[in-house]
Amino acid sequence: MAALLATLGACSEGEEVAREDLPFEPVYRGIDTRLLDGDLVGFIVEMEGARDAEDVEDYARCAAAQYTLIRGYGFARHVRTRVAQESGVWRADAVYTVSPALPQGLQTIDATVAVEDCAARGIPTV
Repeated sequence: MAALLATLGACSEGEEVAREDLPFEPVYRGIDTRLLDGDLVGFIVEMEGARDAEDVEDYARCAAAQYTLIRGYGFARHVRTRVAQESGVWRADAVYTVSPALPQGLQTIDATVAVEDCAARGIPTV
């Protein structure tokens, strides 16, 4: 039971377990990229071994950053991400806009910086 609680982020005494202390053995299962409309792009990513939704969201962000560079642009803006987990497989359905100039908004990504961060963290891109 304690192992299950630790996996869920709490120990048997009701104390929270730091995210960094949770098991993290990622298996990245792939990226599906879809051009939705103009500069609006959708990404479906799947992975196993994630600690929580943040890990699969990071995977989607890495895919978006690399795709942005492939298109010859430098920036992306997060529109939305839906995350689901079933039988140990995490899936994110994310939408980003890509652009040559820094877009307005709070959730913008400098694609070059993001791709370098993804490589340093071992997160695959498109």
